[in-house]
Amino acid sequence: MGHDSFPRRLVAIATGRWAATAGSAAPAPPGRPSRSGGPARRRGAAVLTALATAACVVCPAAARADGGPARERLLQRQFTSAAREFGVPVGVLLALAYQESRWESHQGRPSTTGNHGVLGLTDVDVAAVNAVNAVNADHPARRGAAGAAKPRVTDSPALHTLRAAAALIHRPAEEVKRDTLQNLRGGAALLAGYRNALPGPVRDGAGGWYEAVTRFGRGAGEDEPGRRFADRVFETLRVGAERTTSEGARVRLAAEPDLVPPAARPHRPAEQPSARPSRRADGPVAECPDELGCDFVPAAYALADAADPTSWGNYNPADRPADGLRIRTLVLHDTEGGFDGAIEYFQDPRAQASAHYLVRASDGHVTQLVATHDIAWHSGNKTVNMHSIGIEHEGFALPTDRPTWYSEQLYRSSAELVRHLAARFAVPLDREHVIGHDEVPAPTQAAVSDMHWDPGPYWDWEHYFELLGAPPGPADGPPRPGDTVAVVAPLVATGPLPPQARELQARNAVLLRTRPAADAPLVNDGSTRPDDWSDTAVTGARYVVAGREGDWTAIWYDGQKCWFPDPAGLSTRRVGSAGRTLLTPRPGPASVPVYGRAYPEASAYTDHPAVDPPPVVALRATLPAGQVYVAADESPRPADFFQQRTIRTDTPDSRILVVGRDTYYAIRFDHRLAFVRSSDVRVVPPTAESG
Repeated sequence: MGHDSFPRRLVAIATGRWAATAGSAAPAPPGRPSRSGGPARRRGAAVLTALATAACVVCPAAARADGGPARERLLQRQFTSAAREFGVPVGVLLALAYQESRWESHQGRPSTTGNHGVLGLTDVDVAAVNAVNAVNADHPARRGAAGAAKPRVTDSPALHTLRAAAALIHRPAEEVKRDTLQNLRGGAALLAGYRNALPGPVRDGAGGWYEAVTRFGRGAGEDEPGRRFADRVFETLRVGAERTTSEGARVRLAAEPDLVPPAARPHRPAEQPSARPSRRADGPVAECPDELGCDFVPAAYALADAADPTSWGNYNPADRPADGLRIRTLVLHDTEGGFDGAIEYFQDPRAQASAHYLVRASDGHVTQLVATHDIAWHSGNKTVNMHSIGIEHEGFALPTDRPTWYSEQLYRSSAELVRHLAARFAVPLDREHVIGHDEVPAPTQAAVSDMHWDPGPYWDWEHYFELLGAPPGPADGPPRPGDTVAVVAPLVATGPLPPQARELQARNAVLLRTRPAADAPLVNDGSTRPDDWSDTAVTGARYVVAGREGDWTAIWYDGQKCWFPDPAGLSTRRVGSAGRTLLTPRPGPASVPVYGRAYPEASAYTDHPAVDPPPVVALRATLPAGQVYVAADESPRPADFFQQRTIRTDTPDSRILVVGRDTYYAIRFDHRLAFVRSSDVRVVPPTAESG
């Protein structure tokens, strides 16, 4: 029935900041499945490819090379100039831009949801988006047996803030996208216009701009979005900020610790309200930090076919962790479509898919869809679903025509939510427990080609873990064989790049080769396509060092010794031995099996005749003798299996949890996690050298 899968047919719609500018409305043909998955993410990529205008990619090192110190200070001067021209306090403009982009221009490239420039101005061609939605909804990979809905994007001012800003300063929209000064001028003019339109007297000073910043955050569209954005902007203004951008611009915002913004004025009802269903007054309460202001819009728990009690969607009622299903992992996804479309999709029982939470790109608003004690169908792997919480993010994993970016508000709300969940369920804040959908193992060999690779190569893991309060730490020199290291590959490279790396500038991972040479083949016959995960180690993932030659480091990966450039240890960080378990095959066999799920042995089902025992079948991959891998946890976990036969949960055999005697470790095996049976491995002392 696919109760454990996430069908790749989310209809791409949006009513917030979404997509890029217009292009061809026809998506590219699906083509041959890649190593990393079937047509789902490629179709999502085709959506954005069809809509986006090509952008010039500037090498950050080259951008810095021309101007020296003057170039470093240019962006600060541009903020001052734009603020002065339109009467906006420069601190307000700086804080607003920090919350939109952290002062990054992204060389004019749009975000996954249509933001441009340091001020995140939006530009979306609604007709083009709807044309692509209609085509994609008819594609077999997006259709269930009963078909899929074709919701349309509702136009709103929030989708066109860039063109409104361009009109105010009488500059072409394309220039406002790509020229930082014009982007700042246009945004400042827009902000000043919002303030001038406010009724009644307006307070002087930075505090008098709170309401205008609120309107900026919601694009003068919906009523509620923008308030949390304004709160974040003014908190940034209160505490100050300073950083050097990826292009070498040094920007500083002086703190205003005594700033107290006034209470926001009541808003008038929005002219074009969201189609998103509102929470029922008697409905469940969202499990979120209070400051996020989450709502709860329940995913469907209903029959897709009234005559078939096994046809329900979109989750399993449970009682985690009280029922023995401990929550161990937080899995991050992207929607491959819009916020409202994702909610509508999860409310259709035919979807056979759900997630616990959904984060909106424009303002970071969080909606809960499934209670954390229930099992959402989000990862495509039942073992992972039973022990995880799934969090969807509005956006796209891979627009194929250029690197792109996720919104800062989305990152901040997601990180705040993850910190809350990790503390509540004792989930470690590391990259073996806070993972992407792309790191979930295929449950069986046949499912490998169907596994997803969202949130994709443009998800900034380094910045995300800084927001989580668990940054990678400073470089501490070249690693030694036997060390455990975390990979560090910044999303936006700031140093000189070889020609082949420029096209991979935002890959967020290191490429692995068969030997320590730039011309050596990539492992697994891999490619440099960002959607090919077979030859990559992603930022934060932990491995054991297998060798070191010159500026190259080797790690044990996918049963191989794989190499990547690591001059002076800049691409790795040593991981201490505290709480860390290293595993190697037990003595005797040449290799031991690797599994995609951790199911009990057949004899565990003896007392549960109502359960159909699933087979315990290994993947083709093996863990060879002498190699060492990092376990996610200090101790192995019991194998278990949860079964629910029908939508009814009030009969003795309606929901059964089978726990076996076999135990498994989750390990970082290749790009993805995997499982090994504890009886097949032994623990290696942390100080032992390997390779």
